[in-house]
Order: sequence, then structure tokens, then C-alpha cells
Amino acid sequence: MASLNVGNLGGYLREQRRQAQLSLRQLAEAAGVSNPYLSQIERGLRKPSADILQQLAKALRISAETLYVQAGILDERAPDEVETRAAILADPSISEQQKQVLIQIYESFRKENALDIDEEMPPSD
Repeated sequence: MASLNVGNLGGYLREQRRQAQLSLRQLAEAAGVSNPYLSQIERGLRKPSADILQQLAKALRISAETLYVQAGILDERAPDEVETRAAILADPSISEQQKQVLIQIYESFRKENALDIDEEMPPSD
């Protein structure tokens, strides 16, 4: 799993907020987070959870997956992978640890299936 890249996330969030013509206070209120907390995220001082990123994405009207990639939670992947991972990360009924375990299991199944497909394909000349 990629490491959190909060510096780039903060700059990206700030740019998205400015494009949406929202003040820091307006975005904080719309996302249900405190103004100081959002400021710390934008300055790269805080690492927001997937749930907070989802709230920010909703308030900014952008995809949560985009923020997950910016935060380093997700690598850029095929759309079906991103959607599956985003669904797991967005589920409020399971803990952060459970989410990470589910993603690891999902990745292992995808790798196993990719190996099976490679073995079935005849060599190309």
C-alpha cells in the first residue's frame, strides 16, 4: 500500500477548494470538519482518514477516489479496482483495520487470478 502523501494532498485540496470558489471555512462547514483541522490538512500537517476524505470530496463535488489517490491511500488503477477499493474505504460499518485487511485480500485474489491468466495464455511468437 502506498504511503500517505499529505503534502501533495493539501495542495490539491487547496486548489480544488479555490476552483470551487469556497473559503476554508465554507468547505470545513460543508464537509463537517473543523476549520483548523482542514487548514492543517491543506498545509500537510494532518493525515485525514478515508472517511474525512470522502466528506471533503462530497463537499467539493469531486470523486473520493481522486482524493484517495492524492493522499496515497490508493494507487492509480483501473476503474473497477478503484471503485472496489473506494467502496471498501467508504464503508462506515467496518474499522480502518478491517478495511485494510479487506483490501489486502482483494489484492491477493487479483494477483492470483492474473497469474492464472498468464499461465493459460500460449506464448506469442
